[in-house]
Amino acid sequence: MLDRAQVQKVAHLARLQLTPDEEATFTTQLSSILDYFELLSELDVTDVKPTTRAIEVSNVVRVDRQHPFPREDILDGAPDREGEFFRVPKIVTGD
Repeated sequence: MLDRAQVQKVAHLARLQLTPDEEATFTTQLSSILDYFELLSELDVTDVKPTTRAIEVSNVVRVDRQHPFPREDILDGAPDREGEFFRVPKIVTGD
């Protein structure tokens, strides 16, 4: 079981300011979490391959298709333009 001093140390390392009530709550909650990990450590996992998730998942994505837009339509949507270019505020100076 964790004690309050250990919770205060973890809070300090995490740069958290806890109230006395929060310290008491976290002492109980973190102790329960560590007890659960102790229970898990009793399992025989010698034949279990390491994985990153319990079930296999993959992203479902749409087919990437090119949709060309006429240059003039794109430039017409710009807030400011100069010829065939977007005009933007100057951000680099020679200083």
